[in-house]
Amino acid sequence: MGLNQPNQVNSLSEVGHSPKHAAIAAVPTYRQSLDGGRPDLIASWPDYMIDAVQRSVLFLDLLRQRGNEQIEITSRPMATVLIFDQKLLMDGRSLPRPINYTLSRIIAPPDVVTEPKKRPVVVIDPRAGQGPGVGGFKAASEIGDALNAGHPVYFIGFGAIPAPGQQFLDVVEGQVSFFEHIAALHPNTPPPFVIGNCQAGYQTLMVAALRPELFGPCMVAGSPMSYWQGVHGKNPMRYAGGLLGGSWLNAMSADLGNGKIDGTQLILNFDMLNPAYWLWGKQYEVYAQVDSDAVRYLKFEKWWGDFIELNGDELQFLVDNMFIGDKLTRNQLQSHNGTTFDLRNITSPIIVFTSMVDNISPPQQSLGWILDLYRDVDDIRASERTIVYCLSQEVGHLAIFVSSKVGAKQDEEFVQLMDVIDCLPPGLFEIVIAPRPDNVPAAGFITGEWIARFEDRSLDDIRALGRNSLEDDRAFAAVARMSEINLSLYRTFMQPMVRALANQPMASMTRTMAPLRLSYTLFADRNPMMKGVQTIAAAVTSMRRPVTADNPFLAVQEQVSQHITAALDAWRDARDSMEEKAFFGFYGSPIVQAMLGIHDGTEVRPRPTVSVERVAAQKVRADGYAAKLKTGGYNAALTRAVLYVTEADRMIEQRTALAFNVARENIMHLSLADFRVLVREQFFVLQLAGEQAVDALASMVIKEGACKELLKQVHAIVGADDPPSVGENERLTKLSQVLSVPIDTAVIPVVSDPCCEIDKSLIVSRKADELDIGDHCIPSTNIGNTSRVPSARKSNPPGKLQ
Repeated sequence: MGLNQPNQVNSLSEVGHSPKHAAIAAVPTYRQSLDGGRPDLIASWPDYMIDAVQRSVLFLDLLRQRGNEQIEITSRPMATVLIFDQKLLMDGRSLPRPINYTLSRIIAPPDVVTEPKKRPVVVIDPRAGQGPGVGGFKAASEIGDALNAGHPVYFIGFGAIPAPGQQFLDVVEGQVSFFEHIAALHPNTPPPFVIGNCQAGYQTLMVAALRPELFGPCMVAGSPMSYWQGVHGKNPMRYAGGLLGGSWLNAMSADLGNGKIDGTQLILNFDMLNPAYWLWGKQYEVYAQVDSDAVRYLKFEKWWGDFIELNGDELQFLVDNMFIGDKLTRNQLQSHNGTTFDLRNITSPIIVFTSMVDNISPPQQSLGWILDLYRDVDDIRASERTIVYCLSQEVGHLAIFVSSKVGAKQDEEFVQLMDVIDCLPPGLFEIVIAPRPDNVPAAGFITGEWIARFEDRSLDDIRALGRNSLEDDRAFAAVARMSEINLSLYRTFMQPMVRALANQPMASMTRTMAPLRLSYTLFADRNPMMKGVQTIAAAVTSMRRPVTADNPFLAVQEQVSQHITAALDAWRDARDSMEEKAFFGFYGSPIVQAMLGIHDGTEVRPRPTVSVERVAAQKVRADGYAAKLKTGGYNAALTRAVLYVTEADRMIEQRTALAFNVARENIMHLSLADFRVLVREQFFVLQLAGEQAVDALASMVIKEGACKELLKQVHAIVGADDPPSVGENERLTKLSQVLSVPIDTAVIPVVSDPCCEIDKSLIVSRKADELDIGDHCIPSTNIGNTSRVPSARKSNPPGKLQ
């Protein structure tokens, strides 16, 4: 399976728990201490023992508080760990097909002002074992960043108990009503920017595939969609279905649970991916720094222990059709009315946030759907689709949508650039987020510590991340068929007997005795053996004697911890290697595959077909774009010229993109929707006509002085980041020749005050068709800085028009 959660984090620091092992590296090792003399050890031992015993008492009290919090939060059916107030707008239990989901409006803190005219943001948390709120349980989070940017924010959460008879498709189709309600609340704003975390990611894309007009850019964070994909030596979770013989075990677990699946079963799967962290590391980190990490530890564990339930049939659909069947990106799933869930129907940009160190939703699964649906980038462009991905090299699965560092970096950039992303040309892009150089002030279009750029990518870049071979796909196809057989056998011969034996009291007792639940509740106050711990901990706190950082026994403690971690890691690696060999040894066997009806000629993963109607529609659109070669006026000419110049380096940096957006507002006076259409039109004109499209610019701008004005605006927009590259200068020279306007460096904007903030009122607010001679370019103080350093794109070879 692959819904959500951790080995994901390499340490608690990735989710806000940052162990601060004070100068451990500088502490002498045990052997060095012996060489230094026994008296030092004798003198250090009592201090260390006092500190160790005190830390043990405080850690035990921390487990007591953790247990109490877990009992309290799981006792509330609609509990959430959101730190923001919310107002309930819709309850899914009132829908024709009831679901346990709700739509709420996030109430901004008193010091934060939201603007109703801004694009709304919707955050959806994963329902994969824990309750909702993780997307906003910190100030630096998806919700917090959207509020700080002034956007109205909505949250789709869920209850701990599913509605009776609730199915997965009920959830998908029911959320259409939520987005219809949001659209009714914001009739004059662009469609919402939607963030779906993990399981909520592919669920959100399925909703968007049904009603694409209700959605703006859709961001899926750590969301697995091509479930078979991975690389050998990694991604062990994808083998689980095959090693268990398919989904029959899920069906039996649901029957024993009287129709429900305990969320702890899912969480345990994720914990087992990294036993060293689960069994030792997480506890040791807080024990070693119990004085400083207690509060953060409790905040995270409040969510991690907020266990929920799922209907058995609901999870069965996911396991059969997605985790094992891998049907989503092959267009083999349909809604209740027969509509195929085709992700190619989503008209708004799709943003994929993934990480190379995520072994729950690795890039091969998060991005593999692109290869499943499209032949090449030209296919993506012909479909007029925009796909953007961001690839982290450092955060684990859970940190993708929980870490404060991610909130202050990637999430902040995504929110800031949502309108830019919405207006990107069709194609495949990687958003690369780099630190802001020291000599570039945080002013103008750079308000934080990071600078983003959108770089053109091809499908070969996705393939380079790793993908199944044809032999691997046959092995997973064998699993799917084996699962169908075993599930049918279970339902025919075993299910009636299991259901006859199952009852609610037994199911409730099984949930209560689940190991993960006991790891919390055994330490709560309801356990008589924990009585007195709080009193002892208070006494220890009043006489606390932390050991000094140079105590040699701290180094011994750390070395013991490292040995335990290494031993558990070695066991995990051996287990994963054995499971992978067993998986491919069995399901990769030609004999087993032949018994399951699979042979060398079997096409186990066909790409979804493109309908005749879709091809015809693409041809009609292409003909329409070709007819716009010499039409459109100043707005079209400016858009075409900017796209032509920026295409030289196969990328666009955020300062250029944001300057272009300012021109859209204050010079072109276009709505985002109209600008998006214009960008696409001019992009395809350039693609179809090449140099002829550039030569046609002179005939599109005929008023006196307009050509000179056009060239100045292009310079202002393109020069909003670093000085033009060689390729860009070549294209600017070409524009100068086409427009018969000499390049006069004296009229190119020069920044007078690099620290000046953006003041959009300085940008001329005249209609483009009224432009004539004059200094109507975007003021330099609004778009850039004099202290520029070469960005990565400036060293790239100039690209050529496709």
